[in-house]
Amino acid sequence: MKLDLKKFFQASNPSKTLVVSKAEDRQYYIDFSKVRGAKIIEELGRTITRLSPEEPTCQLFTGHIGCGKSTELLRLKAELEQQGFHVVYFESSHSLDMADVDVTDILLAIAREVSQSLEAIKINIKPGYFQNLFKEITDLLLTPMELSEVELSAGIAKITAKTKDSPKLRSQLRQYLEPRTNGILEAINKELLQPARDKLKEKGKAGLVVIVDNLDRVDNSLKPSGYYQPEYLFVERGEQLNQLNCHVIYTIPLVLVFSNALGRLTNRFGVDPKVLPMVPVQLRDSSDAQQGITLLQKMIMVRAFPGVSWEQSQNLITQVFDSPDTLERICRVSGGHLRNLLMLLFRCLQREDPPLSHDCVESVIKQRRNELTLGITPDEWQSLREVAQDKSFRGHEKYELLLRSMFVFEYRDEDGSWFDINPILIEAKEFRL
Repeated sequence: MKLDLKKFFQASNPSKTLVVSKAEDRQYYIDFSKVRGAKIIEELGRTITRLSPEEPTCQLFTGHIGCGKSTELLRLKAELEQQGFHVVYFESSHSLDMADVDVTDILLAIAREVSQSLEAIKINIKPGYFQNLFKEITDLLLTPMELSEVELSAGIAKITAKTKDSPKLRSQLRQYLEPRTNGILEAINKELLQPARDKLKEKGKAGLVVIVDNLDRVDNSLKPSGYYQPEYLFVERGEQLNQLNCHVIYTIPLVLVFSNALGRLTNRFGVDPKVLPMVPVQLRDSSDAQQGITLLQKMIMVRAFPGVSWEQSQNLITQVFDSPDTLERICRVSGGHLRNLLMLLFRCLQREDPPLSHDCVESVIKQRRNELTLGITPDEWQSLREVAQDKSFRGHEKYELLLRSMFVFEYRDEDGSWFDINPILIEAKEFRL
């Protein structure tokens, strides 16, 4: 069996999300739930399909950026669709400015995506409230936009396109929409989501699910209200996000789980956020997490030889790396962060053809370490030493920064969460000082 370098390179692209409903992507999918400490996607799905299929639910999902959330959510989408649900999945970062998001932006984005998705299956709903709203917005923005007869999705798309690149217009629109948030929410529920659910039922569907991905990427910037953006959206305004008349799953910033706002967040939504942890490469007691390391090796080898079993592909490792040790090394140093692992592999492939040499892998690791250490202050090195020693994490601002900057990773076992520093930093001379 011969390695197809071009296909391997494409399959290893760290910015590519696996869409599990596609056969080609499905062959690269590895189920890490056994070593992650919980079957989180099953829990999200079970809440919808088994516990509350008729009544709307709202759930929160988080984890490090790049740890595989989107892949897992797309797997959930495929599984819910198999069970007869109409699922609207969208990446909020495509239509929202993550540096500056408000609740009305999220509600309108959901309305647009739902109506667009329904139009695709010939369900056309024209909420009267929005026809009037569009007319008023056109007058307000003093921009000629023909919105009278357009579909709801096209109307919202035109408005967001107009305001996305102009902070001035966006601010004007916000001031107009903000006092009308409850009216917009009510109109979305009564004039869009309820009729949508009724019409989907007529078509034999089990219900409507909206998955809003990438909201975990909103900037941690200070809003005029004095709150940081994640807390403002999900805690101060969480009640409004929790009132949609269908099943909703939001991805939320991981920083909220470690902030003082967690209790209030849980009260607003009535649920705990589900956290997708890293794949462990070592256990809490610093012994090897062999199962996790094997799954990470499998993840690389299945990209090199799709469709080949792990038992067989072990004999093919030397086509990809100069030795099995080099493969193990790159997996360990990733800390079980999936995108980090693919990024290291991708950089190696940019430098030389397989079998990738030990020297090439070490050189890429060194480069990545240098990039990360440039931004670490002496105080932060001290905090990192504390995390490495105690395997615990305190919800303090300085720790939040370490988490957001990918200097610290979270893992789960039977005893709950534990933390460790990104393994790539352990070998830094500053860490050992």
